[in-house]
Amino acid sequence: MVLTDIATVPARSVLGGYLVGSLALLLGVSVLANVLLWNQRDRALLAERDRDAARAQASACSDATADLRELADQQIAAGKKARAEAAAAGRQLQQRADRTLSTPPADPADLCASTQRLTDEWLQERVGR
Repeated sequence: MVLTDIATVPARSVLGGYLVGSLALLLGVSVLANVLLWNQRDRALLAERDRDAARAQASACSDATADLRELADQQIAAGKKARAEAAAAGRQLQQRADRTLSTPPADPADLCASTQRLTDEWLQERVGR
């Protein structure tokens, strides 16, 4: 072994130690940065999934609301028609009642017979419909 070789060995191992330590530190920083970035990526993916789910639910709610509005409009139209038919039937019954009340008894001496005759006429009209 030569003395010059021995003198240079510590300088190389010190330099190599710094290099290895620096590389280890850079590797540690890289691993930590990757962990933080993966965590951030996972949070972003979860937020995106939650956003998409909320959009889908809002869309379904909006569609259901539109369907309910359409059904309500149909029921309103059916109700208007039923009310008009009921009003027409009510007018006919009101006219019949007015006619019955304004008609003098057929036999003023026998009000029961007069009432019976009016009832028979009313029943004939109903059966004739």
